[in-house]
Amino acid sequence: MRTTYVASKLNPADDPLQGIYPPLELLLPPIDIPPTIQQFIIDATLPPTHIERKLLRNGKYPVATAKSTLPSSVSQSSSSPQCYKPNLTPMPSPLHPHCLARDRMRLWLPPGESLCQTISSGNKNSINISDSQLDRILDVLGLSWALSTKETYGAGLLVFQVFCDSHKILEEQRCPISSNLLLTFLLSCAGAYLGSALSNYTAGLKAWHLLHGQPWIINAKELKATLDGAMALVPSSSKQDKHNPFTPNIIISIQEHLDLNNPKDAAIFTYITTSFYAIMRLGEFTVPSLKLFDPLKHITRAHVTQKTDRNNPPITSFFLPSMKSSPLKGEEAYWSAQEALENHLRLNPAENSAHLFAWKHPNSLCPLSKKELTKRINQISSLTNLPNLKGHGLRIGGTLEYLLQGVPFNIVKAMGRWSSDAFTTYLHDHTIVIAPYIQASPALEPFTHITMPPVC
Repeated sequence: MRTTYVASKLNPADDPLQGIYPPLELLLPPIDIPPTIQQFIIDATLPPTHIERKLLRNGKYPVATAKSTLPSSVSQSSSSPQCYKPNLTPMPSPLHPHCLARDRMRLWLPPGESLCQTISSGNKNSINISDSQLDRILDVLGLSWALSTKETYGAGLLVFQVFCDSHKILEEQRCPISSNLLLTFLLSCAGAYLGSALSNYTAGLKAWHLLHGQPWIINAKELKATLDGAMALVPSSSKQDKHNPFTPNIIISIQEHLDLNNPKDAAIFTYITTSFYAIMRLGEFTVPSLKLFDPLKHITRAHVTQKTDRNNPPITSFFLPSMKSSPLKGEEAYWSAQEALENHLRLNPAENSAHLFAWKHPNSLCPLSKKELTKRINQISSLTNLPNLKGHGLRIGGTLEYLLQGVPFNIVKAMGRWSSDAFTTYLHDHTIVIAPYIQASPALEPFTHITMPPVC
């Protein structure tokens, strides 16, 4: 046997020894590891440990240590990350471990000064923050975002890193991001991504900076102009059709094709009427899938109460424990008492901890999923002359119905739980709402100046 010296940069085994791992598709099939040496083996698919994080922030390669002290939010992940798509595969980097999209915001680290140093800088009374405490800080900060928001932001972060890799942009130049780099990134995506996607990706980059204590130095006016331009470059073939609003007549047509003595149909009809008149988003009353129902996040029978004011009109209140816009405090929706809900609860009796719209299956009680709901609506639409109905059409339709009844804009805004005037975009698509306000003798005077939204 003869040995030959090989320089580190030419040694294909050097990167893995330093903690830099190649793409997962190059891994060999799993083999059985003897228990006596398992503690010395590193799982390349898991995020860095506290020790590795500390060395990463100091610009050093991670030390090989057992991956047994993961943050709780990582160890409880319900699935493993899938392989990257060929056109969206970042260069291997210890700063960007392969992880679930929802974990990228926290686990993908910017180079340079850590959040720990940022917190302590300029503060004479600062205390040392351990790596485990820093992980806890990142966990708590991340709780302010809904799961779907984390996944969207994580997707944008991946697109950005792949863009930087392809243009050979150094890690130090990626964060804090400069105006030139951000504008170049957005312009390169214009025409390939919807304008709303670019807005979400930009929001994700900003959140990533703030989460890790990095400054966001982007000019707001320049950014808005770029996003508006990117929206204009989206090809018409990529734009989604506008959602047709549900109307009371459409809901009646759907009811005629449902068997309200059937447990599932009763649950679906109750969902439709409740979402329409409570101005709900599609996913707020449904569950992502049957296995993902969580009584701490999704509405249950216990979250429904009956209320009255001093004039005794009946009000049904629905408390939503975790919302996209309010994942920690939750929100409340409401509308008047309804017979459909009473019928549903009679046909589908359950404990207070059960999903509100759970229906009685022969084998068990099934929470109403978004997939099951849209499938049934599509079945009915295909049998009738109803327009192509989408779930968001319920929220649009409920908004328009109240406005057409002359309910003041600020009341509708409060019912729909909008924090801005975003709901007024519905008016540009459905000008019939404005008709009573723009006549020579407005039918709704003298209150028009109060009920109309401000003109920006």
